[in-house]
Amino acid sequence: MPDSISLMIEPRPTDLGDFEVRRVLPYAKQRMVGPFIFFDHMGPADFPPGKGIDVRPHPHIGLATVTYLFEGEIIHRDSLGCEQAIRPGAVNWMTAGHGIVHSERTGDEERAKASTVHGIQAWVALPKSHEKTDPDFKHHPRESLPEFDEGGVCMKLLAGEAFGKRADVDVLWPTIYMDIQAGEGCRIAIPDEHEERALYVVSGGLEIDGATVKEHTMAVLTPGSKPEVVSTAESRVMLCGGAKMDGPRTIWWNFVASDKDLLEQAKADWKAGKFPKVPGDDEFIPLPE
Repeated sequence: MPDSISLMIEPRPTDLGDFEVRRVLPYAKQRMVGPFIFFDHMGPADFPPGKGIDVRPHPHIGLATVTYLFEGEIIHRDSLGCEQAIRPGAVNWMTAGHGIVHSERTGDEERAKASTVHGIQAWVALPKSHEKTDPDFKHHPRESLPEFDEGGVCMKLLAGEAFGKRADVDVLWPTIYMDIQAGEGCRIAIPDEHEERALYVVSGGLEIDGATVKEHTMAVLTPGSKPEVVSTAESRVMLCGGAKMDGPRTIWWNFVASDKDLLEQAKADWKAGKFPKVPGDDEFIPLPE
């Protein structure tokens, strides 16, 4: 493996009940890449008429969820009273702070027909100064996010900064998150101003300084490296990362914290029904025993 790659990660298949995902982060040897502490590749999951995603209301603390779809639609509802359909190319950014509850479901219109869902569900850890901030939800439509050509490669900046551009997303920590689409044989420029970076191949394949990165693989880049990245097929690649976080985090179920006491309090509060409710959605996922 070239010096520019510190680790290759092959995701673990994880059954969520309604569908299966490829879980990339957290990984035993790589807990985070910048603020990214959780990274799931969803689908493509195909549903017949009458079926769909039904992720019942569940809580989060200490993180922000980042939902990005390539195909399909998911209806987000949360305890702030927000209801938002997320569709391909848009970003749903939900800051949990000291506590939020949300559900993710297939809407009635989509459920009435055969449908497909395909995308990335990521979590970013909040800096210690914002772990207990008030929860918030922001939807960023597709057209509001910077999309540009860089050397013949289609780049879309979903959060943070790159190539002198900035996405209008309220990140709380230096971040980079990009959707990159490249034809076969294209050289992909990789910004080097961020300390920690990783490339995940959604489809297609890459060569990084001569090393093959297969479809559904994450290559974690060595800090400070300036690798040559070439697409070996028509490819879609996610670039994630940012500054190294301000200390380790513990992840338990849907909770992330720098202090284990915060996790224990969140567990007790969810079990006791102290988290706020999602208006119009009375179901919930019980605390795992």
